[in-house]
Amino acid sequence: MHLAPEFGLTCQEIEADGYVLDRKIEMLLASDSGIGMAKSTGVGMLGFADAFGALQPDLVVLLGDRFEVLAAASTALLMRLPIAHIHGGELTEGAVDDAIRHAVSKMAAVHFVAAEPYRNRLIQMGEMPERVHCVGGLGVDAILRTPLLEREALEASLGFSFGKRNLLVTFHPATAEDGDPLNQCEQLLAAMDSVPDCHFIVTLPNADAGGRAIAERLLAYGRENPMRVGVFASLGAKRYLSCLALVDGVIGNSSSGLLEAPTFGIGTVNIGNRQKGRLKASSVIDCAPEQHAIEAAIAKILSESFRKGLTEIYNPYGDGGAARRIAEILVSVPLEALRGKTFCDLPLF
Repeated sequence: MHLAPEFGLTCQEIEADGYVLDRKIEMLLASDSGIGMAKSTGVGMLGFADAFGALQPDLVVLLGDRFEVLAAASTALLMRLPIAHIHGGELTEGAVDDAIRHAVSKMAAVHFVAAEPYRNRLIQMGEMPERVHCVGGLGVDAILRTPLLEREALEASLGFSFGKRNLLVTFHPATAEDGDPLNQCEQLLAAMDSVPDCHFIVTLPNADAGGRAIAERLLAYGRENPMRVGVFASLGAKRYLSCLALVDGVIGNSSSGLLEAPTFGIGTVNIGNRQKGRLKASSVIDCAPEQHAIEAAIAKILSESFRKGLTEIYNPYGDGGAARRIAEILVSVPLEALRGKTFCDLPLF
C-alpha cells in the first residue's frame, strides 16, 4: 500500500523523513477480493526473494500482521534469514490478520510484544521465554516523538474546517466474518447522520478484500456532505496524530482506536469483531456493526459524564520507549543463535 497512489503513496512520507528505500517491492494487485490478496502475497514473495538475495540482510525485522508481512516472513524463512517480529501475541479474531500474526510469530526467532499477556500467549504457543521481550507498543512511541500541528495549521493542511465537535473515522473490512462489509459501512454512515452537528475526518480503508467498495462509498458520502465530512486516502503519521489530539473521539474498527487513542484521553467506538481479543483501555466502547448500536456508542463517548472519566485513562500498551528497548535488545542478540528454534513445551495442566 505504501507504493499505491490510491492509498496515499505513503512511501514518499518515509523518504521525506530522511530514510533511503533500498528496494520498492510492487505486489498490490488492482483487486477487491480474497483472490487478489492471495495473488498479491505470491507476487510479494517473488519480490522479497530478489530483494533479500541482493541485500543479504543479517536479520529481517517485521511489524504486525498484514498479508504483505506474511509474504516477507515466508520468504525469509525459506532463505534461512532470522526474523524479529514486533507486536506478536495479540488477537484480532474478526480479521484474517489474526492467523497471519500467529503464523509470522511461529516463523520468527525473537519477539517484541506490546504487553505482558501477549508475551504469555507466545510462550503458550511454544516460543522460548528468553526470546520473548515485553517492550510496549510502538504507537505510543510515535505519539511522544512527533511534533503535532496546531488546529489552524492542521485545518490548512487538510483543506477542511473542524466543527464544534469532531470525530475521526476509520473503517476496514472484517475479513474473517461473513457479513457484508459495505452494509456495515452503511450502518456506520446512518449513525453519523444522527449527529449532524459533528464534523468527521474520515480515512479510507486498507487493501483488504472489500476495502475498495467501502472506499467508494465513503468518498461519495464525503461529496454529499462536503461541509462536515472530509475524506482522505491517508493523513500521514503527523496529521493523523494531530487529529487524535484535537478530535472528541474515534469511530471505526482500526487498531489505532485501541493502541493510540487512549494516550490522548479520548473515547473510541470500536465497531464489530475486527479487533476482538485485543487489550482495551476503559475509554474503548464496543458495539455491534448496526446503526442504533453505533449511535448509542457515539452518544456515550460524547457525553459529559463519560468525558470526565477520561482524565486518568491507562493505556495498556505502555508509556513509550519501545523502539529504544527493541534496538538495545537486538544489538545484544548473537545472530547465529537465532538461526535455530526450540519448541517450549508447557505442562498440560
